[in-house]
Amino acid sequence: MKKNNLRIAIQKSGRLNEDSLKLLKDCGIAVNNGKDQLKTTASGFPMEIYYLRNGDIPQYLRDGVVDLAIIGENLLVEKGEDIVVLEALGFSKCQVSIAVPKESDYSNVNDLEGKKIATSYPKTVQKYLDEWGVSAELHIINGSVEIDPNIGLSDAICDIVSSGSTLFKNNLKEVEILFKSQAVLVAAKKLSTEKQHLLDTLLFRIRAVLAGKNSKYVIMNVPNDSIESISRILPVLKSPTVMPLVEEGWSSLHSVVNTNTFWEMVDELRVAGARDILVCPIERMIQ
Repeated sequence: MKKNNLRIAIQKSGRLNEDSLKLLKDCGIAVNNGKDQLKTTASGFPMEIYYLRNGDIPQYLRDGVVDLAIIGENLLVEKGEDIVVLEALGFSKCQVSIAVPKESDYSNVNDLEGKKIATSYPKTVQKYLDEWGVSAELHIINGSVEIDPNIGLSDAICDIVSSGSTLFKNNLKEVEILFKSQAVLVAAKKLSTEKQHLLDTLLFRIRAVLAGKNSKYVIMNVPNDSIESISRILPVLKSPTVMPLVEEGWSSLHSVVNTNTFWEMVDELRVAGARDILVCPIERMIQ
């Protein structure tokens, strides 16, 4: 083990594990993950990857066993409010929600008064109930909680919800959203100068990858007399690239747009005279 390698913890298995490894790969960091391996050394970057149980990661950060981690915000709310978030990563999105049986006559959070709630997030649930002045009994479970109302162990559950399919399969309905969560990169409080330099390099790569995923490269043909008005519509980095076409009076305009807002401006671009709009993915965007 090289002393100055960055040590990063990721979830041992599941979707967060897969998305985390993909992010590292997109950053040029190759990870050879053997079956049941708990630790491995990456190539392409001085880094060691630790595969840990999700709930254990905050304490490993505090103890200095690892320098960084990719975890869900939901875990930070429950076990790691003191841990520093470096970057929101935009994947593994979910929400922490309270759900009740579909046939329940539920109107608002006050209906939870005196009820039993099964959850793996007792601190999160208790804080929410306290904010509303509701008193309920928490049934703490480390694992799947969806079955509890069906076998009479609880009146409601609180768990992470992604698509809602698990709730549907267990005859449950979502009634309260406590907060929304996504994967984040977090760090231990104290890093050596050498490791801080490596972290800065890693963050540079991650931000370039995220900027690319959130952006599209667009090319469109525009009348020359509309270049100025169309340029004002586009939220470009500096200014659009304009190249004359063979057809007189027309040019090709190149720019970068945010993926989330592109469709909102398509009609405006067409009304302004843009034609033959081509949209291309961007792997990385280095600013």
